[in-house]
Amino acid sequence: MIDTTVVVSSPEPHTMAVLLLTLLALILFTRENIPLQTSSLFILCALILGFELFPYQLPDGSIFSTKEFFAGFGNSALIAVSALMVAGQALVRTGAMEPIGRMLAKLWRISPSFSLLLTLLTGAILSAFVNNTPIVVLLLPILVNVALRTGRSPSGTLLPMGLATLLGGMATTIGTSTNLLVVKVAEDLGVPEFGMFDFIMPVTITSVVAILYLWLLVPRMVPDRSPPLQDTSPRVFTAEIEIKEGGFADGATLANIREKAGGEINIERIIRSGSLSIATLPDVIVKAKDRLVVKDTSDNLREFELELGGQLFAGKDEVDEEHPLSAGDQSIAEVVVTRGSTLDRVRIADARLNFKYGLTLLAVHSHGKTKQARSKGVEDTILMPGDVLLVQATQKAIREVKATGELLVLDGGEELPHTSKAPIALTVMGLIVGLAAFGVLPIVVSSVVGCLVLIVTGCLRWKDATAALSAQVIFIIVASLALGVALIQTGGADYLASLFVASTSGFSPGVVLAILIFSMAVMTNVVSNNAAAVIGTPIAVSIAQTLGMPVEPFVLGVLFGANMSYATPMAYQTNLLVMNAGGYKFSDFVKVGVPLVIINWLMLSGLLTWVYKLY
Repeated sequence: MIDTTVVVSSPEPHTMAVLLLTLLALILFTRENIPLQTSSLFILCALILGFELFPYQLPDGSIFSTKEFFAGFGNSALIAVSALMVAGQALVRTGAMEPIGRMLAKLWRISPSFSLLLTLLTGAILSAFVNNTPIVVLLLPILVNVALRTGRSPSGTLLPMGLATLLGGMATTIGTSTNLLVVKVAEDLGVPEFGMFDFIMPVTITSVVAILYLWLLVPRMVPDRSPPLQDTSPRVFTAEIEIKEGGFADGATLANIREKAGGEINIERIIRSGSLSIATLPDVIVKAKDRLVVKDTSDNLREFELELGGQLFAGKDEVDEEHPLSAGDQSIAEVVVTRGSTLDRVRIADARLNFKYGLTLLAVHSHGKTKQARSKGVEDTILMPGDVLLVQATQKAIREVKATGELLVLDGGEELPHTSKAPIALTVMGLIVGLAAFGVLPIVVSSVVGCLVLIVTGCLRWKDATAALSAQVIFIIVASLALGVALIQTGGADYLASLFVASTSGFSPGVVLAILIFSMAVMTNVVSNNAAAVIGTPIAVSIAQTLGMPVEPFVLGVLFGANMSYATPMAYQTNLLVMNAGGYKFSDFVKVGVPLVIINWLMLSGLLTWVYKLY
């Protein structure tokens, strides 16, 4: 034990302003109704305007330049994160991990218990080298298919799988964007650079215990949950309404007919004299014997039939008990919105699912609430990552959508997207990781060059590459880096470190480290993990310097703590994917995630204390 008594001096006006802005940022980052990129841009602008209007004089007498706040856009960690997101997109688009998926799908038929363990290990190991989002996208349909085939709820498998990928992401410097940022910020502060595998041992030891918990206990802890949209919405049928003589629609304009139906009727075309197709213009006059081709639910079709004075036909037969409405080869499937997909942050009315993919939207499950496709205001809903859409389409259309890899389809099938470019994408990703791991090239260089190779070889189109880049991730990183710079330059990081050390006075360095890790774990489950990591790193360095202890364990404490995004669904993007696909509730994440946080916290704190002798 060492003397940790420190004197905490009052902060300067600029320091206090930055601390208050940091607190405001953390509050804004928790607001679901404000996009993270909007909050991030606001914080960035506040810093720039504040320091422009009220210049800050550095200790050497020079004036701090606000240009420093823009440096985050050119930060090598951000460039590496963006490049790795693009490279990960290539693995999804080409189906490069298809063999792994097929192998796991076959093993589930033989031994479900052993297969779950193997799935957890596979997800964790892959996530140490590839962003866990494509790993989750690969495994979700397989596990959903297993659940449908066995008649069991997917609750016991999806959540453990998602959390296992988060465990693996802690193991290397490229496992998550958080790792890259912590390592880079620490390096800028003078901390020796971490190698790719420098902290893999404590993570591996901890992960063994954590995966046993996910394998043996979690499936028994989570109640059976049903996927949110499984057959919860009526199917849509295409039928013809033949107008009867003397009925309301006989002699009425199309505009009058739509008004009579409350504006809800969707008339695709008008058939006259058996074969003539009439344009569906508002002033077209409908006559007796005309047939209106309408697409809607069976209940709505019946209602339109009565209101317009017509007779429903399915093909050549009148709709009755002997000839009911039929959907033909139509199937129902669930589509999950993934980050960077063609539906990410798109208004439902602008998604044009039917035109682009041949999909008819039946319902949407967003933020725990389900809305029918024909509910009032549903077309103005902005789709977010993790939202689930219930769609109806032909089996061919569903297969084609799944084959493109653009959308994550949970239809209970085992078909995985695959192209001839898959070996190239896998080889390029292997070289990106390998060259960085052996110190041949920095990860920022190997990943950017790898992206070029993937585009030149046709593994990715530019449209796919740009879709992989998340404005949310980019702006949260830039804003967090700017806040970090402001905290360092104004002495805010040193002030917070002094408060932290003063409040833990009398504790051993190991206990101080454990408190730091726990604080970061709590923060990362409430705000963005990247923000927690970037803001926490300079504070951790200051704490170590104040204590006179090695800096490395405290930097790793921030890295590990900021990765413990287990206890809330909003803590990490894949948590939302898993939550909505599996029908989980917020309480399920708390029940499973809190013990996992405690396991990781206790083991990693103990291992770091032992390795670095922080007694």
